[in-house]
Amino acid sequence: MKIPKNRNLPYRTLLAASIAATLLGCGGNDNNFDNVQTPTTPEPSPVEPTPTPVPAFDTDGVLTADITWTTYGVPHIKADNLESMAYGVGYAFAKDNLCVLADQIIKYNSERSKYFGPDNQAGSGDSEHLINDFGFLTLGIRALAEENLARMSANSRAMFQGYTAGYNRYLADTPVADQDQSCAGQPWVTEIDSTDLLTYSLGVALLPGAANFLGPMFLAAPEGESYLPTPAANLNIASQETAASPTALAANRQVNAMPFNINPTIALPEKNPQDMGSNGWGLGSDKTTNGMGMVLGNPHFPHTGNLRFWQFHTQIPGYLNVTGGSLTGLPGAVNIGFNENVAWTHTFSTAEHFVVYQLTLDEDDDTGLTHRVDGSKRTIYEKPMQVEVAVAPGQTIMLNKTAYYTNYGPMIEVPGNFEWTDTNAFAIKDANLPNLDVVDHWLAMNMAGSMDEFKQTFKDYDGVIFNNTMSASADGQVFYIDDSTVPNLTETAISELTTNPVLVQTKIAAGFTVLPGFASAFDFDGPVPYEEAPKYEGTDSVQNSNDSFWLTNLSSPITGVSPLYGNVENQQSLRSRLAQQFIESEAGSDNTFTPDEVETLLLNNRSMLADMVLPSLLQACTAQGSDPVMVNGEDVDISAGCAALASWDGTMNKDSVGAHVFREFAFQFDREPQWETPFSVDNPVTTPSGLLQNDITINQFAAAVQVVNQAGVALDATLGEVQFVERSLPDGSASGVKLPWAGAHNIEGGFNVFNIVPGNNGTLLPRHTYAPLNSNTIMSAEAEGYHINYGSSWMMVINFTEEGPQGRGLLSYSQSRGYGSEHSTDQTELYSAQPTLRDLYFTDEEISANTISTLTLSSEEN
Repeated sequence: MKIPKNRNLPYRTLLAASIAATLLGCGGNDNNFDNVQTPTTPEPSPVEPTPTPVPAFDTDGVLTADITWTTYGVPHIKADNLESMAYGVGYAFAKDNLCVLADQIIKYNSERSKYFGPDNQAGSGDSEHLINDFGFLTLGIRALAEENLARMSANSRAMFQGYTAGYNRYLADTPVADQDQSCAGQPWVTEIDSTDLLTYSLGVALLPGAANFLGPMFLAAPEGESYLPTPAANLNIASQETAASPTALAANRQVNAMPFNINPTIALPEKNPQDMGSNGWGLGSDKTTNGMGMVLGNPHFPHTGNLRFWQFHTQIPGYLNVTGGSLTGLPGAVNIGFNENVAWTHTFSTAEHFVVYQLTLDEDDDTGLTHRVDGSKRTIYEKPMQVEVAVAPGQTIMLNKTAYYTNYGPMIEVPGNFEWTDTNAFAIKDANLPNLDVVDHWLAMNMAGSMDEFKQTFKDYDGVIFNNTMSASADGQVFYIDDSTVPNLTETAISELTTNPVLVQTKIAAGFTVLPGFASAFDFDGPVPYEEAPKYEGTDSVQNSNDSFWLTNLSSPITGVSPLYGNVENQQSLRSRLAQQFIESEAGSDNTFTPDEVETLLLNNRSMLADMVLPSLLQACTAQGSDPVMVNGEDVDISAGCAALASWDGTMNKDSVGAHVFREFAFQFDREPQWETPFSVDNPVTTPSGLLQNDITINQFAAAVQVVNQAGVALDATLGEVQFVERSLPDGSASGVKLPWAGAHNIEGGFNVFNIVPGNNGTLLPRHTYAPLNSNTIMSAEAEGYHINYGSSWMMVINFTEEGPQGRGLLSYSQSRGYGSEHSTDQTELYSAQPTLRDLYFTDEEISANTISTLTLSSEEN
């Protein structure tokens, strides 16, 4: 049955009289953007000879790559062309992460139901696999890959082709017993081709946008029609249902009833469901001791699942020499890393990458499949889809379903919020659908010979899909840009979005931009161009810790850009404030940074919140003594918690006694902050500050003590006794080996941040998690603490020197996800023993001195 519709809708009247009159005359708005700073025209550079392009495809029919593995299992791949280079990368990646990419290929190819049935929880009716499969068919990424692969650049095609050949070579050459046992021998672990990998790439580009609306796409259907898929045995079901009476329709569906329930729960998507974050710095000649560029990279990403980083180094002599870390499936390009000339890192942007449009349906069309734009009729198209679904061992059925498309994009529906009625409906338009620049953009960054060439990549491509970029060059320049793919709204749309109270409140309530679809003035054509993106360049510093672009450089705030990039003059997160304080006041005695000083700050486990409130909190809890505090109907004695807090050193290191008590207070404090001094836009790094010593504060501390007691954790335990990393066995059960873990959390204002992710990690690979005690903490009673599986991942500090780039880094969860692999826990154990980075090997001499194995991979041997 169709989910019942609630007629008292908060968004039902979005285009009611309160905005209609305004929008009809919106062409005469006053928003002329006089405050936008016009970029200074650079002096013309001398004309230089055009460099010879990097060889794309192999020319002799034999792909050859030399792979040298150094300590910690890092592969260094050397080849003569991009195809052969990617061949080596694909092989080395599959050796470490075969199961992750195999899982993602079936995810984005809409084949989860084929292998795993309709539900994530078998028999539950959650329909998550059906939603995944029909959702990506609705978005059409496989069809887009098939249509566009041949049109892509030679470089991109060569890298897709080489990478998939290398992946397939590993799969063919490696006995099942030697593969990752989480997926080894499964029927869905098969050879892949360039179309598969491009489909995956197009799907990843939608992670911050339309991919979060697969459920609403699944539910979308015109008034009076069912969203439910139907068995494909009777191929003319759809045409029969169009004219059938309700009685005949019910009888037809009964005859074709499915052997499982479809009962999904669909709600508004979260803005950043996987909580992707990061810290990134670029330090220029004014801020480094040797006057050359330095970069701190510290992405906070899940340690399991589809967003794992992997480190590698590629060389095409005379053209390419780059090392760093990349997410799964990028075919040979480095996401975060460095070459001889430039180093760069990324953080998750606050920008929006899509717009939801409210359509005004044509009242003369009873089918609900026509809407109006500028007074003209526009068709809502029906798109037939089919998915294969496992219903029993060795048995599948085919399901048909209809998706609906408009000039904006796919239709969506969320019960009680965004509904398809007889007058209004909703569609989503994603600026990354499709994004075919991803490989070309990062490859161009990898090959940049100077900061000017690095900047040029952002002018030429729009492949940095959801990231801020911080960079520094050998000659001491720094550059920041949020060139994530952001809808290029018209001035009309921006004026209404920022001034019309209905649109303003809708965005606050929904968490994303909703615009009217009845006027083309609200539509966008492509992403914001380079010239209008927020950016900063100089020789001092750039930074980002997931707040907006505004305070990239504290001395030169960025304003005057599209509001879709994020806020300005807003209160900053504790982590952002700590990062700013580090850059402004934690340099050496000469006010410049050495690489050692930056590494120390990266791994510094201070708490910004503690710096501001700990003395006052200790005074308040000491004054309370052993007098009980009532929390949730229970008397709580806070004296032991106060004593533990008095022993705390203010950091989140392994031997820090009572650190978890303060963390739990921070979770309570965050729900109702008791700041003594409120936020001031004139002092965004130092405010808000101070702690009000009142009953609320005492109750918050008592609630924290209660959480720790309920979890069965000693109040005076060290953080290393409470916080740990624990791998899963291939079947997903806990290994039982718990490695003590130092590191802070966003909630207490840490910089080196870790967290738990108990829910979906983007894959179906088996793993264990421990449920938190309640929704106000990440502490688990079952785990007796914090089971870390998210946070600082591919960490690096790169400094340019007269001898070339020198770097230290660490992949906190190690190179290989295969349990028992030689390199599945080695870097993890290094961090657990004492948070530290390790040397990164870049020169041939360094690689040779630290080689552990080599392989010359040749397709002639296939």
